[in-house]
Amino acid sequence: MDDERTDGKGFEKGRKAAALIILPFVVLGVGNLILILQWGLDPLWGFLLMPPILFICVIGWIAIRGGFAEDRTGESDYGGGV
Repeated sequence: MDDERTDGKGFEKGRKAAALIILPFVVLGVGNLILILQWGLDPLWGFLLMPPILFICVIGWIAIRGGFAEDRTGESDYGGGV
């Protein structure tokens, strides 16, 4: 793994960066939910729509924090030359 992720500060920085990247998606999801409920739909829809919004945001946060969503176009380690 990267050296900056193994120490405490790098790991904390990864968490904060992931939270800042995911925050707009959480705001959009909750905003849409509030808008739908203001249109007069049954509040039960709030209970049905909130778990998928949170699930996708948590999966995105984990992917960004863990480095899964990094640039993967670099040179490979297995030396796939001819």
